[in-house]
Amino acid sequence: MAEAADFQGTSASPARRWLRRTGALLAGAPLLAGLLQLPVASSVAAAGQESARATAGSGSVAVAVDSLTPSAPTEGDTVTVSGTVTNKGRQAVTDAHLDLQVGPPLETRSSIDALARKSDDVQGPAGETVGGKYAEKFPELTPGVSQPFSISVPVDELDLGGDGVYQLAVALSGETAAQPWDQVLGIQRTFLPWQPEEAGTKTKTTFLWPLISSSHMVAETGSNEQQTSVFRDDELAEEIAPGGRLEQMVSLGKGLDVTWVIDPDLLASVDAMTKSYEVRGADGSTTDGTHKADANRWLAELQKAVAGKEVVALPYGDPDLASIAHKGTSVTGTLNHVKEATDAIDPTITTILHMKPSKDFAWPVEGAVDPSIVKVATSAGADKVIARSDSLQDDLSYTPSAARPIGAGTTAVVTDARMSSAFQGDLTRASASTLAVQRFLAQSLAFGLQTGKERSVVVAPQRMPSVSQAQAMAEALGTLQDGTWSESQDLTAAAKAKPDPAANTRVPSASAYPSSLRKQELPRAAFEQIARTQGKLDKFKVILTRQDRVVTPFGRAMEREMSTTWRGRGVAAVGYRDGIEGYLDGLIDGVKLIEKSETKLSGRSATIPVTVQNNLVQGVENLELRLTSKNPTRLKIGGDAYEEQPVTVNGGHAQSVKFTTSANANGRAEVVAQLYTQDGQKYGAPVTFDVRVTEVTPTVMLVIGGGVLLLVLAGFRMYTQRKRAAAREAAEDEAAETDGQAGGPADAKRNPQAPGDRQEEESGSRADAPGQPSDPAPDTAAESADPSGTGERVDR
Repeated sequence: MAEAADFQGTSASPARRWLRRTGALLAGAPLLAGLLQLPVASSVAAAGQESARATAGSGSVAVAVDSLTPSAPTEGDTVTVSGTVTNKGRQAVTDAHLDLQVGPPLETRSSIDALARKSDDVQGPAGETVGGKYAEKFPELTPGVSQPFSISVPVDELDLGGDGVYQLAVALSGETAAQPWDQVLGIQRTFLPWQPEEAGTKTKTTFLWPLISSSHMVAETGSNEQQTSVFRDDELAEEIAPGGRLEQMVSLGKGLDVTWVIDPDLLASVDAMTKSYEVRGADGSTTDGTHKADANRWLAELQKAVAGKEVVALPYGDPDLASIAHKGTSVTGTLNHVKEATDAIDPTITTILHMKPSKDFAWPVEGAVDPSIVKVATSAGADKVIARSDSLQDDLSYTPSAARPIGAGTTAVVTDARMSSAFQGDLTRASASTLAVQRFLAQSLAFGLQTGKERSVVVAPQRMPSVSQAQAMAEALGTLQDGTWSESQDLTAAAKAKPDPAANTRVPSASAYPSSLRKQELPRAAFEQIARTQGKLDKFKVILTRQDRVVTPFGRAMEREMSTTWRGRGVAAVGYRDGIEGYLDGLIDGVKLIEKSETKLSGRSATIPVTVQNNLVQGVENLELRLTSKNPTRLKIGGDAYEEQPVTVNGGHAQSVKFTTSANANGRAEVVAQLYTQDGQKYGAPVTFDVRVTEVTPTVMLVIGGGVLLLVLAGFRMYTQRKRAAAREAAEDEAAETDGQAGGPADAKRNPQAPGDRQEEESGSRADAPGQPSDPAPDTAAESADPSGTGERVDR
């Protein structure tokens, strides 16, 4: 992009310094004239010697600037540069001296980038050496040995002119045995922002401070009433522990004027760790989590850090908007997940942080946008898209303010690409971190000096900065906040700022989307698997008595499956999705029919039991069990080809459902048992078994008939015997009565008992004798001689 040739305030360079340099040049004119008179051969030799110095000995010493304080000096300060020098060559360096060099101000933001790319090039431009009294000398630099240095110079001695970004270089010069002349053997360039007085118009700077982590929780919960959370690894515990990445982000961010950008999934995951939780090991087993104290402390510190600050919440799980736009929208249900992820913001953030976040912003990966990404970003309710200036480019000589309308009521908040990418890469070395800080400050000051008009700039660093990157960011922001050319502003205010009418408002086409980012996107297969998992969940939840115990954790897990954190981690992403779907399959299979072996029917009718097993913690309902006969002409179920019965089973129990059957012929009949949901959808696998019908044979009927006949004959014999006994006794009683009336001795002879005893016996005999005309009706009915009824049938 084109930029202004000059900064505001830098055209009036200090006359004193440049006059001194001009005078030195004029004084050397006679010497130059004498040199021109030397023979041509001497000139050629000198050129060859200079070339040798530029190649053989250049870069043999590494100069590392580990610290530059203050990063943005003002009047009266003393600039201290410290670090190390290391002889990387094979020969010792003698008569070495380390000097500070100050170059002219860098006139464009592009020139700052160019110098950063050649920061250690000994053949690059160098500035004027600061007075020799500030040089640090080394009698000898041994190969492979590092030596520290520290040079302190009053800022007045640097001879800085007007406001601007100056090149500051630390150069090591010396001799080697192969090249016994003084030469620059190593150099490190950096930047020195210089604006000692408060700017009349300050740049309004917004810095996003992201709290985002990869996906750690799974859909699985412990098999208990409390639903213990399960983590796929213990990495989150390491991040929130003292010294961890997320612990440092909170610790460093609480003292800065930043806009916090938070993924609700991270808060929910840490909140789960404040309770009992489990961690899955590499072998698949789980152990109890042990970082409850770290989780409580981290959340408490975060609540303090964000108090009174702006919090922008991303949709739950930080879904990859570009992947969704390019690969997911053609898969049914994908956009529903984005909407659900947005709906999960308020209940999560409000419950944990006790504050209401802003959910109006969408943040595509690295701020790269095209029309489809913008459409997906706004589909869930966001009306502001965080883009980046290398995506939404401007053809201007300056960098315009961040906010700009892009149509349909949507605002693009365009972040500055240079400042946003300043802290990428490996910053574990102090020298790399120091260079990143100085480069960021240089770009910030250069931005403010471009027009002299009030503008806003938004900085969006990488989503998950490392500890060293976060520390560098915090150092740069601390200097910027205490500086003279910038003031802080939150993201909402930046989005509401008056747009620059000359700024580009046209969203680039899909073909302009960076191929490097497109290669990292989630494939269509990922969204198809998510849709398949959702379909299984929809069928499963209708039978549950407590749907929320399953729907919520699986819904959150599927939102994590779309996360931007899976970029570049394709194998891990597949493993995570397979684990979620596999666990759901296991739950679905927890409600099933028990396999049955062949069943035998030895009669024309019987009942067949089918058992439904529920291995879930909660009960199931809204199920119907259908038993179907494949050969209804031989075997009917409930009088027809099939019968259905409702099923309700408590958690951890089994229920046996009985079906009435009737057989019409001997032989085998195949029977199928299948569970159905109330909407007629099959649930689980069917169970098929055979029923063998055995007809009642004539031999068996003869045996049964013979048994019944014997019972009837035995009853008839008992009846006739009793009748004969009663008749005989009645005849004897009648004869005895006749003899008594005659008074004959025959009666006495036949019955020698006393008269009283005889009367009792007669009385008893008459009472026992049925059917006597003079007797009252008997207490019990006479025993029937009819055949007995059939016995009670027993279910088979």
